[in-house]
Amino acid sequence: MPRLFSNTLRNNILLGLKRSDDEIYAATKLAVMDRDLERLDDDLETLVGARGVKLSGGQAQRSGAARMFVREPELVIFDDLSSALDVETETQLWERIFANNALTCLVVSHRRPLLRRADHIIVLKMAK
Repeated sequence: MPRLFSNTLRNNILLGLKRSDDEIYAATKLAVMDRDLERLDDDLETLVGARGVKLSGGQAQRSGAARMFVREPELVIFDDLSSALDVETETQLWERIFANNALTCLVVSHRRPLLRRADHIIVLKMAK
């Protein structure tokens, strides 16, 4: 679970990085946070964390994903990114991520629908 600080959602996503609003909104859309932003009173300026709005586990996960996407990495590593999401949001998230051809994804998951999208699957077994 990503750590959210008592600050604005914008500052939690950027963590000091300089990006335009358009770049932030693109990252939040990729992370399926666009509908959530519409419901927040102050959009990206909404205070979150211990002294602000308490985000759900899924919203916190997607805020962390937006934090990663706004940095425009070539490789992203996900370890159960969608574990706290409902089925509809999870489906949207993976559709948006896999539609982005600029990303190479390394995904750790046990969810079959996600595994079906993989180009390569590596199964790890514990030694006895």
